[in-house]
Amino acid sequence: MVIQGDRLIQAMEKWAPAYLAVEKDRIGLQVGSPREEVQGVLVALDVTEEVVDEAIRIGANWIVAHHAIIFHPLKELRTDQAAGRLYGKLLKHGIQVYVAHTNLDTAVGGVNDVLSEGLGLDETQVMIPTYHQALKKIAVMVPTDYHELLLQAMCRAGAGWIGNYSHCTFNLTGTGTFRPEAGTQPFIGREGELERVEEVRLETVVPAEIQQAVIQAMIQAHPYEEPAFDIYPLEVPGEVQGMGRVGKLPQKMMLKDLAQKIKSAYGIPCLRMVGEETRYVSTVAVLGGSGGRYYPKAIEMGADVYITGDVDHHTALDALRDGLTLLDPGHHVEHLVLDRIVARLKETFGEKACPIQKTTVDTNPFQFV
Repeated sequence: MVIQGDRLIQAMEKWAPAYLAVEKDRIGLQVGSPREEVQGVLVALDVTEEVVDEAIRIGANWIVAHHAIIFHPLKELRTDQAAGRLYGKLLKHGIQVYVAHTNLDTAVGGVNDVLSEGLGLDETQVMIPTYHQALKKIAVMVPTDYHELLLQAMCRAGAGWIGNYSHCTFNLTGTGTFRPEAGTQPFIGREGELERVEEVRLETVVPAEIQQAVIQAMIQAHPYEEPAFDIYPLEVPGEVQGMGRVGKLPQKMMLKDLAQKIKSAYGIPCLRMVGEETRYVSTVAVLGGSGGRYYPKAIEMGADVYITGDVDHHTALDALRDGLTLLDPGHHVEHLVLDRIVARLKETFGEKACPIQKTTVDTNPFQFV
């Protein structure tokens, strides 16, 4: 099975759409061409020269990374300097670099869900909403005999989801009338004659961002030349997505015991703790990466403890003053999402499509001594 680059990008953006990224984040294809056939994929947190060397060694011509390789505008591209040498090596060996950053943090099943699942958090909810899904209602009239076919086609395209329930529709039988005029090729009836057909009015909800895809699936499955359908905007809010998660531990535990649980779950040798180690905690806020500035939101959400990386001295003092305990496992724990990326791509394209693997390079710049 040949995988074109644009199909790899589509697979990632179906999971972590670009519209979920925060403003000005650097995501998407940063190096190379979407038309390059995928010979192998290396999944990494960061794109370093060691990661690129590994891609070359294993024959991977695509790197899917979490952190951008180009974040600030380039002023020059000098291959006698470290940054330029990295870009030069990518171009010389025909390696494409695709980045999913805050959109993957936010996505269902992405970074923050992986970190929450590692601690067994229950009743999780979004900590910082950044995207409120707009919903539409589509109503389409279809002959009774084609009702089930159309319903299934629209739901396969993404319509009909309410929470964890799929294929949510309302169906009402009635009589449709039409008269085919000159030049038409009617599926039912004859030119110039008024027809009456028993039809079903099928109504369902659809997220605004996939509206066109659902309409296209509807048109392809519908037997009529000119299907009759209506689209209505809905005031009912759709799914909320955003940064971080807040959830409940299976049972209360001391802060020091939660710290040990994090070390085991995240595979880290140590972490920083702010607060009394014997304090009991039960409601946990988690935000992968650098989230110290969001600690007031963790308090607002009722968290006893906030887990995030790169907490600075003054933020730690402020959080402690405001009654919040902190656990800082570092920025690099985001690497836990890499296995999830590999699994999803293999599920999409199959085990035999092309080699898809996680990097063996540890890009964490910190050592503990």
